[in-house]
Amino acid sequence: MHTLLTPVLALIVWSLIIWIWMYATRIPAMQAAKIDPATAKHPGSLDGLPSSARAVADNYNHLMEQPTIFYAMVFYVVLAGHTDTIHIYCAWAYVALRVVHSFIQNTANVVPVRFLVFSLSTLALMVMTVREILALL
Repeated sequence: MHTLLTPVLALIVWSLIIWIWMYATRIPAMQAAKIDPATAKHPGSLDGLPSSARAVADNYNHLMEQPTIFYAMVFYVVLAGHTDTIHIYCAWAYVALRVVHSFIQNTANVVPVRFLVFSLSTLALMVMTVREILALL
Protein backbone atom coordinates (compact mmCIF):
# COMPACT_ATOMS: atom_id res chain seq x y z
CA MET A 1 0.00 0.00 0.00
CA HIS A 2 3.04 2.27 -0.29
CA THR A 3 2.39 3.10 -3.91
CA LEU A 4 0.26 6.01 -5.01
CA LEU A 5 -1.22 3.90 -7.80
CA THR A 6 -2.97 1.45 -5.46
CA PRO A 7 -5.75 3.93 -4.54
CA VAL A 8 -6.39 4.34 -8.27
CA LEU A 9 -6.90 0.59 -8.58
CA ALA A 10 -9.12 0.63 -5.49
CA LEU A 11 -11.38 3.33 -6.94
CA ILE A 12 -11.58 1.51 -10.27
CA VAL A 13 -12.63 -1.67 -8.44
CA TRP A 14 -15.18 0.31 -6.42
CA SER A 15 -16.61 1.85 -9.59
CA LEU A 16 -17.09 -1.61 -11.08
CA ILE A 17 -18.79 -2.80 -7.88
CA ILE A 18 -21.19 0.14 -8.17
CA TRP A 19 -21.80 -0.80 -11.83
CA ILE A 20 -22.89 -4.28 -10.67
CA TRP A 21 -25.02 -2.73 -7.89
CA MET A 22 -26.58 -0.37 -10.43
CA TYR A 23 -27.76 -3.15 -12.72
CA ALA A 24 -28.75 -5.38 -9.81
CA THR A 25 -31.23 -2.64 -8.83
CA ARG A 26 -32.06 -1.13 -12.23
CA ILE A 27 -33.03 -4.31 -14.13
CA PRO A 28 -35.54 -5.53 -11.51
CA ALA A 29 -36.94 -1.98 -11.20
CA MET A 30 -37.37 -1.78 -14.98
CA GLN A 31 -39.08 -5.18 -15.00
CA ALA A 32 -41.42 -4.14 -12.17
CA ALA A 33 -42.27 -0.90 -14.01
CA LYS A 34 -42.70 -2.85 -17.26
CA ILE A 35 -40.19 -0.62 -19.05
CA ASP A 36 -38.91 -2.08 -22.31
CA PRO A 37 -35.11 -1.63 -22.40
CA ALA A 38 -35.41 -0.57 -26.05
CA THR A 39 -37.28 2.55 -24.93
CA ALA A 40 -34.47 3.62 -22.59
CA LYS A 41 -32.39 5.24 -25.32
CA HIS A 42 -32.23 8.78 -23.98
CA PRO A 43 -31.42 10.48 -20.66
CA GLY A 44 -34.54 10.85 -18.60
CA SER A 45 -36.25 7.79 -20.05
CA LEU A 46 -35.78 5.97 -16.73
CA ASP A 47 -36.93 8.84 -14.52
CA GLY A 48 -40.00 6.79 -13.60
CA LEU A 49 -37.91 4.25 -11.71
CA PRO A 50 -37.96 4.24 -7.91
CA SER A 51 -35.52 6.59 -6.20
CA SER A 52 -33.53 3.65 -4.82
CA ALA A 53 -32.71 2.42 -8.33
CA ARG A 54 -32.03 5.92 -9.66
CA ALA A 55 -29.72 6.79 -6.75
CA VAL A 56 -27.32 3.96 -7.58
CA ALA A 57 -27.25 4.98 -11.25
CA ASP A 58 -26.63 8.58 -10.21
CA ASN A 59 -23.80 7.41 -7.97
CA TYR A 60 -22.22 5.44 -10.79
CA ASN A 61 -22.33 8.60 -12.92
CA HIS A 62 -20.74 10.56 -10.10
CA LEU A 63 -17.89 8.03 -10.04
CA MET A 64 -17.29 8.82 -13.72
CA GLU A 65 -17.12 12.58 -13.11
CA GLN A 66 -14.81 14.09 -10.46
CA PRO A 67 -12.68 10.95 -10.03
CA THR A 68 -11.33 11.57 -13.52
CA ILE A 69 -9.52 14.56 -12.00
CA PHE A 70 -8.26 12.29 -9.21
CA TYR A 71 -6.89 9.78 -11.71
CA ALA A 72 -5.17 12.52 -13.69
CA MET A 73 -3.69 14.03 -10.51
CA VAL A 74 -2.33 10.72 -9.28
CA PHE A 75 -0.70 10.00 -12.62
CA TYR A 76 0.72 13.52 -12.71
CA VAL A 77 2.21 13.11 -9.22
CA VAL A 78 3.71 9.72 -10.09
CA LEU A 79 5.14 10.88 -13.41
CA ALA A 80 6.54 14.04 -11.82
CA GLY A 81 8.29 11.86 -9.24
CA HIS A 82 6.58 13.57 -6.31
CA THR A 83 5.06 10.54 -4.61
CA ASP A 84 5.31 10.89 -0.84
CA THR A 85 3.41 9.90 2.29
CA ILE A 86 1.15 12.96 2.23
CA HIS A 87 0.04 12.27 -1.34
CA ILE A 88 -0.56 8.61 -0.50
CA TYR A 89 -2.67 9.53 2.55
CA CYS A 90 -4.63 12.10 0.53
CA ALA A 91 -5.26 9.57 -2.24
CA TRP A 92 -6.50 6.94 0.22
CA ALA A 93 -8.63 9.56 1.99
CA TYR A 94 -10.16 10.51 -1.36
CA VAL A 95 -10.99 6.88 -2.18
CA ALA A 96 -12.34 6.10 1.28
CA LEU A 97 -14.54 9.19 1.25
CA ARG A 98 -15.86 8.33 -2.23
CA VAL A 99 -16.80 4.86 -0.94
CA VAL A 100 -18.58 6.43 2.04
CA HIS A 101 -20.29 8.86 -0.38
CA SER A 102 -21.52 5.89 -2.42
CA PHE A 103 -22.96 4.12 0.61
CA ILE A 104 -24.74 7.29 1.71
CA GLN A 105 -26.15 8.00 -1.76
CA ASN A 106 -27.16 4.39 -2.40
CA THR A 107 -28.92 3.88 0.93
CA ALA A 108 -30.27 6.73 3.11
CA ASN A 109 -29.28 9.44 0.60
CA VAL A 110 -29.19 12.22 3.17
CA VAL A 111 -28.03 15.06 0.93
CA PRO A 112 -26.38 17.32 3.57
CA VAL A 113 -24.30 14.38 4.88
CA ARG A 114 -23.51 13.26 1.36
CA PHE A 115 -22.42 16.79 0.45
CA LEU A 116 -20.16 16.97 3.50
CA VAL A 117 -18.43 13.71 2.55
CA PHE A 118 -18.14 14.86 -1.07
CA SER A 119 -16.62 18.15 0.10
CA LEU A 120 -14.10 16.37 2.30
CA SER A 121 -13.05 14.15 -0.60
CA THR A 122 -12.67 17.24 -2.76
CA LEU A 123 -10.46 18.81 -0.10
CA ALA A 124 -8.16 15.78 -0.23
CA LEU A 125 -7.92 16.24 -4.00
CA MET A 126 -7.29 19.95 -3.56
CA VAL A 127 -4.44 19.30 -1.12
CA MET A 128 -2.76 17.10 -3.72
CA THR A 129 -3.30 19.73 -6.41
CA VAL A 130 -2.03 22.65 -4.34
CA ARG A 131 1.05 20.67 -3.34
CA GLU A 132 1.84 20.09 -7.01
CA ILE A 133 1.31 23.75 -7.88
CA LEU A 134 3.66 24.73 -5.04
CA ALA A 135 6.24 22.23 -6.32
CA LEU A 136 6.33 24.20 -9.59
CA LEU A 137 7.16 27.48 -7.88
